[in-house]
Amino acid sequence: MKEEPIQICSDLWIKTFSDQTHKPFTNLKGFLSKFDLWILAYQRSCAHETGSFPPRNAIHSHVLHHLLSLRNAVLHGHFTWNNKTNQYIQSPSEKPLSSISKSKLRSLLESDQPCFQDRVVQEVLLLILEPIFEPRFSSKSHAFRPGRNAHSVIRTIRSNFAGYLWFLRGNLSEMFENVDANGLLGFLDKGVKDKKVLGLIKSALRSSSPIFNKSQIDRGEDFRKKKKKGTKKKKILNENEPKPDPYWLRTFFNFAPEEATKVPSYGHCGILSPLLANICLNELDQMMEEKIVEFFRPSKVDSIWKYSISDGSHNPSWPEFVPSSGKEKTRKMDYIRYGGYILIGIRGPREDAVQVRKNLIEFCEDKYGFRLDNSEVEIDHISRGIQFLDHIISRRVIYPTLRYTSTGGKIVSEKGVGTLLSITASLPQCIRQFRRLELVKGDKDPEPLPCNPMLYSSQAHTNAQMNKFLETMADWYRYADNRKKVVGFCAYVIRSSLAKLYAARYRLKSRAKVYKIGSRDLSRPLRESSSNSVPEYSDLLRMGLVDAIDGVRFSHMSLIPSCDYTPLVRNWAPDHERVLQEYSRLQDPKFFCELLRSIKREGLVLPQDEIAEIVWDCKTLGIKRHFLGGESNGGSS
Repeated sequence: MKEEPIQICSDLWIKTFSDQTHKPFTNLKGFLSKFDLWILAYQRSCAHETGSFPPRNAIHSHVLHHLLSLRNAVLHGHFTWNNKTNQYIQSPSEKPLSSISKSKLRSLLESDQPCFQDRVVQEVLLLILEPIFEPRFSSKSHAFRPGRNAHSVIRTIRSNFAGYLWFLRGNLSEMFENVDANGLLGFLDKGVKDKKVLGLIKSALRSSSPIFNKSQIDRGEDFRKKKKKGTKKKKILNENEPKPDPYWLRTFFNFAPEEATKVPSYGHCGILSPLLANICLNELDQMMEEKIVEFFRPSKVDSIWKYSISDGSHNPSWPEFVPSSGKEKTRKMDYIRYGGYILIGIRGPREDAVQVRKNLIEFCEDKYGFRLDNSEVEIDHISRGIQFLDHIISRRVIYPTLRYTSTGGKIVSEKGVGTLLSITASLPQCIRQFRRLELVKGDKDPEPLPCNPMLYSSQAHTNAQMNKFLETMADWYRYADNRKKVVGFCAYVIRSSLAKLYAARYRLKSRAKVYKIGSRDLSRPLRESSSNSVPEYSDLLRMGLVDAIDGVRFSHMSLIPSCDYTPLVRNWAPDHERVLQEYSRLQDPKFFCELLRSIKREGLVLPQDEIAEIVWDCKTLGIKRHFLGGESNGGSS
């Protein structure tokens, strides 16, 4: 352990972002053999398995020896995916195979749970392959990438998709289920030509069944256990077993949109599958970027995109005063992808949208080997509204007042008609998700139901859990125009559900009585009886015997934050990509020399030169004389 693994990964990121030619890597054995990367991969795997990131100096020597054996097996070609009977290293929460019974061994071999050592190998490959392919990916792709998420998609649509009339919403999630291994390796070969890495991924793609030797288990023995009658005991977590996700987090995960729930899974690739899916679909991204340039036809008589493909509706607050399209209008197209779902905006007649859909279907059939139906690539007009990531993209008509000075110097005011791009959260979809969680019933007039999973929790714990859920929901709908409305509805459902729960728990008969005692935000303590023998809540809180009760958030509409309309900068990129690009530019000697010449040409002083002068004055004239000279100069000035 001589090198810092973070430094190894940083050097690889800098190298790939500095190389504009994107030459394929022919030899990655040097990175595979770095034991420090394997230690980092083990730490990340333990964090996923046990919920805690083990320090580097806390890893036992026998674990390092097993990890070294796994690395050597991968380098020498002895490693096999999903080999549960011959594991080089095990999870800290697992017992050795020699100490478990035959029935547990059989259930382990027949289970679909992947091996811990497979996760470690996947982490190492991800640490190597992700920085290689990230600079090659298109900026139109936002899923399964660092620094990009669903929020960046919504902000990009708001900034760049104003002025489009026809939208194509395509579902390519079939790529996540069925993929040609040879085709995927062909796409991977454009960036990596190392046979060892390609062989590992090839074997992971083609191995779909668990590998074990049935002779190791007695076939004649019956391993079925008789069910014992009686109450089921509560599960006790092991020492290194992670705690389950809290209720508020599980509830929020159930609100994930359809586009975010589809995660690719290829063979035994595991966490490598999303990266491999992006490598495949990057061909589509590159094709669509070329189509965008070919499709663009500017028109000087139009109000936007008169001259360049980059001008026009970048500012979402500027209305588009020509909402119609025609032969004299500008033709333009834009594209964005989140996972296996794409959204294409077209400014032009519907025939152009039909032609784009035809080209898209032909490309997917030629490149990926599957044919899309017209129902999977729907064409909708902006006036009907397009749902993407549980947000509705529509057009809002406005009537601004145009003021200008006429030829005679008279100020003229006229009423105009324009449209603005509107992105709102889908309230019906929100109601459906609450109904699936059994927190409401009904569609048109939903009625909240009691939150039964929190029946045996205290009032303080229940309110805290629901507050975290509401804060997360408010952040999820951060860029929706109707953020106040949809978050207010979520707060109403949660508050009413808790009121019904407390009415049943404390036998208060109705929600009205709960609100009367606990206030509107349920911050006051509730109890079943008002006996004088029970100490007051304030006394118990002062003694530290009870937890403080926080009120349910967003009990008033004024407490809900408004929509965030902060526009994305042109050619937006995540922070880490901008830092890498600036660092690579500063590492270029030509750019540095030009920067130095420009500074000297303008008469500026470099900070390094100024510091050197201060140090020289301090050494030659003395520290006191240097400061006195500075003060005298300041006084004389």
